[in-house]
Amino acid sequence: MSEINAKLTEEQILEVERQLAIYSQGVKEIIPNEELEAKITKSVVENRPLKIKLGLDPSAPDVHLGHTVVLNKMRQFQENGHIIQLIIGDFTGKIGDPTGKSVARKQLTDDEVKHNAETYFEQFAKVIDMEKVELHYNSKWLSQLNFEDVIQLAGKITVARLLERDDFEERMAFRKPISLHEFFYPLMQGYDSVVLESDIELGGSDQHFNILMGRHFQEKFGKEKQVALLMPLLEGLDGVEKMSKSKKNYIGIDESPQEMYGKSMSIPDELMSKYFELITDFTPDKIKSIKADLEKSVLHPRDAKMLLAKTIVRMYHGINEAEKAENHFVTVFQKGTMPDEIPVVIWEGDKEISILDLLVDLKLLSSKSEARRMIENRGIKINGNKVEDPQLQVSITDELIVQVGKRKFVKIEMK
Repeated sequence: MSEINAKLTEEQILEVERQLAIYSQGVKEIIPNEELEAKITKSVVENRPLKIKLGLDPSAPDVHLGHTVVLNKMRQFQENGHIIQLIIGDFTGKIGDPTGKSVARKQLTDDEVKHNAETYFEQFAKVIDMEKVELHYNSKWLSQLNFEDVIQLAGKITVARLLERDDFEERMAFRKPISLHEFFYPLMQGYDSVVLESDIELGGSDQHFNILMGRHFQEKFGKEKQVALLMPLLEGLDGVEKMSKSKKNYIGIDESPQEMYGKSMSIPDELMSKYFELITDFTPDKIKSIKADLEKSVLHPRDAKMLLAKTIVRMYHGINEAEKAENHFVTVFQKGTMPDEIPVVIWEGDKEISILDLLVDLKLLSSKSEARRMIENRGIKINGNKVEDPQLQVSITDELIVQVGKRKFVKIEMK
């Protein structure tokens, strides 16, 4: 690389520095850092795009902001002309990634993999240009391996190395079973990188072991080794647990603008800088400026959070919807008034109904028990008045307004 560096023009040096700054933004670990710079330099000098790999086992098709941490990094590479290699694990998905699992994962069927993959594509298109993505299904090459090929592949790694994985080590310590087929998951993920000759593989920090398998097997097969680029895991709205739908601390990218904006305003103050860095499309300089203004108290945390909320909505719904969501939030929560636009439901049921049945019938809450808890937490209002009695019988009148929490409103109109 010293010969290549000696031939760099000033313009090329600046371009390498620019790209390196973008790709390093928010990253938890680059393995190894010097190889990333070398690959970018070679790409700039030879005008050759890098191959950026992201592997997916489509087991949970609802994408939230936590998933977009890696997708936003992919978008940055894509915007600079590099090739995105999106690998759908239709073969590995039938095994299930054991990462972070105390028991073996459920194996997916062909139909489940296909359905989940299609759902991913629709949602990923909100972050990256799917028309410019190289889409691969790893069954294309993995299903072609015969038993001798599998034995040879397994011979390129030791059992001791596989047992270095935290989840395997933990299960061994607690005498929990590990099926033999689970050992083959990281081998197959590594072999994907051999076949595709990937330059860089992206993933969350919990994928550390699997992604390093790509480097290991590329070396064993005489290929140039990929760089592992590991992104931090994003805490959810509770500020503690990793963002997860099961933890109910997530912001889904398919949620309505108002819901998305309202949830974003509940992001803990101490996580705002991390959110700006990992899930917005701001430049490194812009993010650095926001951080500096927050530290110097030039930018009020509330204003920073409103900027973050508006940016998140703008990225997934456009600037017009972002402005409407912001206006709605200011009107309802800062001024304490009803929003101008409230969803209308035409009522065809009884003229008197229990509050629990009403909330479920309006689909504002999923069950009576959930509705009861919300009432006990003083989160239900009828025409602006708090409901305190879960046994309340509601007389249905025209233009009755039912409110759940801070963000859900429904206006009833009589048929």
